[in-house]
Amino acid sequence: MAEKAKPEIKFEIVQTLGTVSEGSKGWKKELNLVKWNDRDPKYDLRDWSPDRTKMGKGVTLTKEEVSKLKEILAGI
Repeated sequence: MAEKAKPEIKFEIVQTLGTVSEGSKGWKKELNLVKWNDRDPKYDLRDWSPDRTKMGKGVTLTKEEVSKLKEILAGI
C-alpha cells in the first residue's frame, strides 16, 4: 500500500512580533503574524528552527481570539 504524500504547506511570515523563548539548539518559540496557504494572516505561536525551514506544532489565532486570550491572561 503506497503512502499518501503530505500536501505542501505554504507559509509567509508577515511580521515577527516577538520571541517567547529559545532552546539550547537554537529553536525559538515565536509569536508571528503568518499567512498560511495564501489565506489572511493569523497570529501564530510555535517553535521555529534557526533558519525557519522547520517548525514545531503551534497554535494560530484570529485577532478576536488574541484579544480574548489577552483578557484571560490579564486575570492570572
